[in-house]
Amino acid sequence: MIRKQVYLEHQQEKRLKQLSKKFGQSEAELIRQAIDQALATDATLFVRDLESWEREKAFIRRLMAQKPVHRGSQRWTREDLYEKEC
Repeated sequence: MIRKQVYLEHQQEKRLKQLSKKFGQSEAELIRQAIDQALATDATLFVRDLESWEREKAFIRRLMAQKPVHRGSQRWTREDLYEKEC
């Protein structure tokens, strides 16, 4: 298997955890099943969301504008990168 990292919307993560618990399957397995199911359907369903990509690029630029990260001197934590629950 190949390891991949993905970004999920808050509601997607919440639902994924619920389904994982309900079916007794790992979140990774449910994601793999969803990918298989999506790939078995019409590939035109995958339309680029350019607005999301522009937001992601802006986020990356903001991080890059900060001082270079040296071991132990970063000003943010991994948790800071995730949206906070309201």
